[in-house]
Amino acid sequence: MAQIYFAASRKPRNVKHVIECRSLNIKLNVQTTLSNRGIFENLTMNKLIEKVSIPLAVVLLMFPQIIETMYSPALTSVKSTFGVSSNEAAQAMSIFFVAFAFGVVFWGRMCDVIGRRVSTILGLIVFIIAAIFTMLAPTFNLLLTGFGCCAFGAAVGSVCTQTIIRDGYHGKELSHVFSIVGTSIGISPVIGMLAGSWLTSFGGYQWVFIAMVVFIIALLVWSLFKLPETKPTHTKKDSLLSVGIKMLTDAHIWYITLMVGLFNIALFSYYSIAPFMFEKLGASVNFFGNTGFILALGSVLGSVINMKLIRMHLSHEKIVMFASWLLLIGGFGVFIMQESVWFFIPVVLVSLSFGLAIPNLLSGALTHYRDHLGSAGALLGLFYYLVIGFGLHRAAEFGDLAMTLIGCAGIACVISIIKYLVGLITFKTSDIEF
Repeated sequence: MAQIYFAASRKPRNVKHVIECRSLNIKLNVQTTLSNRGIFENLTMNKLIEKVSIPLAVVLLMFPQIIETMYSPALTSVKSTFGVSSNEAAQAMSIFFVAFAFGVVFWGRMCDVIGRRVSTILGLIVFIIAAIFTMLAPTFNLLLTGFGCCAFGAAVGSVCTQTIIRDGYHGKELSHVFSIVGTSIGISPVIGMLAGSWLTSFGGYQWVFIAMVVFIIALLVWSLFKLPETKPTHTKKDSLLSVGIKMLTDAHIWYITLMVGLFNIALFSYYSIAPFMFEKLGASVNFFGNTGFILALGSVLGSVINMKLIRMHLSHEKIVMFASWLLLIGGFGVFIMQESVWFFIPVVLVSLSFGLAIPNLLSGALTHYRDHLGSAGALLGLFYYLVIGFGLHRAAEFGDLAMTLIGCAGIACVISIIKYLVGLITFKTSDIEF
């Protein structure tokens, strides 16, 4: 530092040298000031964080949804193999989300303790072991146990990847990345449902789990070579309890939790209830798998529309409100057509609303928790995955897809209207001068 300052203090040889010297002195003064405030170190550190490649991030985020949708066509195979009822077989989906919720907490905390990269790799290994156990399970209860362990490991695909993305991207760039991810994730139902239905028709649910193992081994190898470590050195070591208390008293977190939960319950109730509706209507498992195309179309279309709405500077709250009304229309559409095999067509609006709402809900969810993103992301995941698990459990017991969709949409519309009105009142109040 002394040598640099000496060079900047020497008698300048020309005008260009004068400008360079002054610029260097200004830079040194700014660095000193920021360093004294404890800011410069954070800025320097953030610049050194390597951004994860979007393709790898997309696949990591896609894989839990691919796993869920691969298992969905296998529900009828599980039902016939173990001699259980449709409702019992469908409970596997709710168990998946509850186990996923606890996995999100565990791996999210590990993100702040041992790092994002190590946590992701360990989670993938847990999934591989659990999937092999599930494939070989001799009883239905052991299959559910193994599938729950699969969900626990798969949670790294959500919480760790979202944390890695939030480490490297901020603001509008983060919203843009989530929109790209949302568009790409839209094809995961097609991949999962087509693969699951094809594998189930040839080899039952066991083939589905064999394919899962092969897929995750490939993803593990890719992650070992390409996944960066993005854990900041300045991460606060707040206890999970203190972060949790802060989040539980945050109205915005409650809004995010309920809305993310409602949109997921609506979408995934189709995967848990529709196979048995198609079976009752005489449609094959392959027919159900092919409906993934229409759902993917809706999800991708929703994400594309979302990016255009963001460019129009439409607020997140308005976009989510619009998505809630689309979900309601889709629910009534399913109600009208539920006696026909074509009831899946209105579900495109459910998928479209999901693609619109989720990026806007998640991109700004943890803006005030950047100093402990791993723990905060884990707790947020716990909150909304417990809501999803409970909701899917009730939906499976109820067994009525149309009323499940209408119920979720009605609650979402009410919450989004309240959120918008509260924001409007807050904005008006902030304009009052005292």
